[in-house]
Amino acid sequence: MEKSFRVNNFDLIRIFAAIQVLIFHAFDHLQIPRPDWATPLLYFPGVPIFYTISGYLISASFERSSDLRHYFRNRFLRIFPGLWGCLILTIGVASFFGFSFFSKQALIWLLSQMGGIIYTPEFLSGFGFGSYNGSLWTICVEMQFYFVLPIVYFIGKKIKHLNYLIFGAFFVFLIFAFTAKIYFPGIGTDNELRLEKLLRYSYFPHFYLFLAGVVMQRLQIYKSNWIYGKGLYWVVGFILLKILFPILSTPVLSIFSLLYLSVCTISVAYSNVGLSKKILKGNDISYGVYIYHGLILNVLVSMGLIGNLNYLWVVILGACILGYLSWVFVEKPFLLKKGLAATSHVPTKLADVTASRA
Repeated sequence: MEKSFRVNNFDLIRIFAAIQVLIFHAFDHLQIPRPDWATPLLYFPGVPIFYTISGYLISASFERSSDLRHYFRNRFLRIFPGLWGCLILTIGVASFFGFSFFSKQALIWLLSQMGGIIYTPEFLSGFGFGSYNGSLWTICVEMQFYFVLPIVYFIGKKIKHLNYLIFGAFFVFLIFAFTAKIYFPGIGTDNELRLEKLLRYSYFPHFYLFLAGVVMQRLQIYKSNWIYGKGLYWVVGFILLKILFPILSTPVLSIFSLLYLSVCTISVAYSNVGLSKKILKGNDISYGVYIYHGLILNVLVSMGLIGNLNYLWVVILGACILGYLSWVFVEKPFLLKKGLAATSHVPTKLADVTASRA
């Protein structure tokens, strides 16, 4: 079988990652006791998967772009139309629950959100679980990835050793990630300090995963017989590793398991490669699932619908429906308007689902 970079299962993997994030957000915010079947999903955190895929596909897209304008236009089209649609619906829903947006603070907030600077203003702190959409902070991180990547390539080409620079940057940021885990243990936890939160919103502790994707793309790892078609073996090995060596789940050593997961992600993407197209028919709803599930959770919390596992399925179904509507009526038309091929078998144009990060 011919091994093609463009034929893959990334759309399916992104939906899995988005739903993984959704499920654990639902458990937390809807106060649902975690069932036993959900525990294995902890092995496959959605946000790191998104970061790896983003690095892998965005670097390829950048290399194919004719110039920076073309590159940033593609990034803009993938992120902002869908985000703005979500913001409009969020304002409508929050207004229904009695929140007013006719103030200077609301205007500043709206302009910031439209630019991808995500935060929850004081006047919305009482909406739902206290964050108007807790998943959107990763958009800010992804945007930093997009801006830093061209700088890395520019320096690498200037010194005429692009691969060496990328590999070196990967190891530098890997060390930074270890350091952050040791000296800022509260990042991403309920005990997160202000400085730790600011660090989480920056690209520094996450960039090693993005660069891991870039490295694998540069090495054309998908062509390897150890990777192509071997996704099941990598996943089984990953699960056994997590079970046999639980120490890898500790905050510091979890970095090693996340790197292993990065390789698993690429291998799965190039295994049974017709599956994504067969199931999804080119519909990439993962971004919509990711950005809308927080709004649905806030609606349920505001209505007092918590503590019941059945509400999880309401969130999943609702997010998938809104994700599909967002893709059909917002994201896909904008991509097609600029002449971009909006199908899953052209991954270089549909690379940046932000998610996550959460």
